[in-house]
Amino acid sequence: MGAITYDMEIPSSISAEKMFKAFVLDGDTIIPKALPHAITCVQTLEGDGGVGTIKLTTFGEGSVHKSVKHRIDGLDKENFTYSYSIIEGGALDVFESISYHIKIVATPDGGCICKNRSIYTPKCDAQVSEEEIKAGKEKASGIFKKVEAYLLANPDC
Repeated sequence: MGAITYDMEIPSSISAEKMFKAFVLDGDTIIPKALPHAITCVQTLEGDGGVGTIKLTTFGEGSVHKSVKHRIDGLDKENFTYSYSIIEGGALDVFESISYHIKIVATPDGGCICKNRSIYTPKCDAQVSEEEIKAGKEKASGIFKKVEAYLLANPDC
């Protein structure tokens, strides 16, 4: 089975600049606040927050996985793009590699669209169902929408 790629677009009423800042630049503090039961903390293990930085995300009680480490592969603050790869934990028992590419694009109404490309490369003997892919999409969309709701409830962030 080859790589599985899916693209998703999620609209928001929040400006692209504010969403990128909250979701990417300040995500280590905002995401655990927006999803306190799902993600308990995000720690920087190595690096300064730029390309090559290694982070550890710890999930809440009841999660299938305890934690995941990811490496920042790309970060462009001017064009609101961010990419990272899972390097340890999470679903790497089934996948050889997992990478995400995010671009937040401004819309004419002052909001934005989060364009997310996810690339999953299964291990040679792994079988991945459509339900698992759908669940991953819904989880990614849910995180973005929770951050949006947090920003709407806390406009000074």
